[in-house]
Amino acid sequence: MTPNSPREVFQVFLKLGLTSFGGPIAHLGYFRDELVLKRRWLDEAEYADLVALCQFLPGPASSQVGFALGLGRAGWRGALAAWTGFTLPSALVLLAFAHGASLLSGGYGEAVTHGLKLVAVAIVAQAVVGMARALTPDFRRASIAVVALLFVVIVGGAIGQIGAIVLGGALGLVFCRNLASSVAGRLPFGVSRRLGMTCLVTFALLLLTLPLASLSTDNGNLALADTFYRAGALVFGGGHVVLPLLQAGVVQTGWATNDAFLAGYGAAQAVPGPLFTFAAYLGAVIRPEGFGVVGAALALFAVFVPGFLLLVGVIPFWDTFRTTPAAQAAMKGTNAAVVGILTAALYNPIWTNAISKPADILISLAGLAALTYGRIAPAIVVTCIVLASVLIQAF
Repeated sequence: MTPNSPREVFQVFLKLGLTSFGGPIAHLGYFRDELVLKRRWLDEAEYADLVALCQFLPGPASSQVGFALGLGRAGWRGALAAWTGFTLPSALVLLAFAHGASLLSGGYGEAVTHGLKLVAVAIVAQAVVGMARALTPDFRRASIAVVALLFVVIVGGAIGQIGAIVLGGALGLVFCRNLASSVAGRLPFGVSRRLGMTCLVTFALLLLTLPLASLSTDNGNLALADTFYRAGALVFGGGHVVLPLLQAGVVQTGWATNDAFLAGYGAAQAVPGPLFTFAAYLGAVIRPEGFGVVGAALALFAVFVPGFLLLVGVIPFWDTFRTTPAAQAAMKGTNAAVVGILTAALYNPIWTNAISKPADILISLAGLAALTYGRIAPAIVVTCIVLASVLIQAF
């Protein structure tokens, strides 16, 4: 295997894509062990700076880190190789699940689907608890989270969620300035400022023009690209936050049922790799167009692209920008708002569509305890919850 080649990058990230269970924080740990400690592609300081940047930006943090590591190792072909290797395994499994989901009919099939919905309750509850501890550690940020939750409940839909993010940033500018701390850093990826500005302009143009193009035509591919691009562009705080944005874009528009949506989300917890590959499942099952494999590929591409455009766009300016107190304060407010948005999603549509009897509550709480306190691997928890649901159906 040739060092510093796209092939090397692909093979390393394919291994990670097949074995990296546990969500974005766990992924970052796997990356550090494999690429910083074992292979020494970069040092600890450089890796810490890269992680800080990707956690600051909207998008899938672990996939953005992987994309940047591939870029630094083998250029643009290396970046594409890293994303492909890390994403492909889980995307293919979820695509297969989408095509086999119709087989889950009848008593036991419905029990499996119901179990996957209970998985979503446990996983998102764990995300809410963990993010609340990390992102709302004081009264001011907890209050911003509550305001965001109320805003989402009152306004509803994608507008409510986007508005809550904007409102959180504005409140952060007002109330979180004295919480900001200056940090310096360095990123060794050699992206020019001209290329960075081109990527930022492209990101903004797509965010503005895709909705207009979708509204002015009846092209289903444009509508699909708009929905998933918007979701990927506005996800702050980790992969789980994409859930309410996609629910608003896919379920509330009638493209998919809540049952299909939550079953796919539950299945996404059982596979390694980035949670954003849930988009491949949704792209395959949405109706009435029946996009299938083409829809899966388009949705997957559209949900990842904005995060990568932002990453490449910000890299040349990051060391200067992140020392700005206003930027740090706005992000603290935005991150707090994310906790409120995800809390609202935990209740509706997740809880309201999954919990129908006391046993459901017990199973979900047991799953939450296993994940949070038992530190049991998500794949094992998913399997146990689904088996419990099937056993209850049997007896």
